[in-house]
Amino acid sequence: MFRQLQHIDSAFRHIRAFSLFFLVACTVVSSLALYHSYRQVQAAQERIYILAGGKALAALSAGRRENIPVEARDHVRTFHEHFFTLDPDEKVIEANIGRALYLADGSARRAYDNLRESGYYSGLISANVSQEITVDSVQVDTDRYPYPFRCYARQRLIRASSVVTRSLITEGFLRSVSRSDNNPHGFLMERWVTIENRDLSSKSR
Repeated sequence: MFRQLQHIDSAFRHIRAFSLFFLVACTVVSSLALYHSYRQVQAAQERIYILAGGKALAALSAGRRENIPVEARDHVRTFHEHFFTLDPDEKVIEANIGRALYLADGSARRAYDNLRESGYYSGLISANVSQEITVDSVQVDTDRYPYPFRCYARQRLIRASSVVTRSLITEGFLRSVSRSDNNPHGFLMERWVTIENRDLSSKSR
């Protein structure tokens, strides 16, 4: 009788040990399954399909922080292209300047007001002068916030008789704001100033 009770007790301990082992194994397997499922869902959400020419092309999305240097440089480049690309047409000038002013604070507005009051834009229109800009490079320091930037560009003033090439260097700071149709990069240029704007060459046409 006593030996039979010992066998029952031993069997109960074995069953309890097996049950605990089975429970731990199930917990581990379930946790691994949940983890891998989460990773799969996350990977699927990062994959974007772009429809181009009737074909679906796969692309991978990236976080905001990873794209800050690229988006910041493009924001500065876009502002300068809008602000300095001008034709002898009042509506074109107003449209380009209007798009540029969405990307910057009051420092850009003051620069525009100063140029307008000095007769710069009316001079372009009356003399039929077109102005183009080529941004050579944009340097942005993303280790500090707001992000300091410096833009190096060349302007071309195209007149009926000549083409003048000028060097343009500006700098300022970039602050993060909400994205919108008028400001797709989600940055605002602040304290924008022109460091250099001088003639490099002049060619007759």
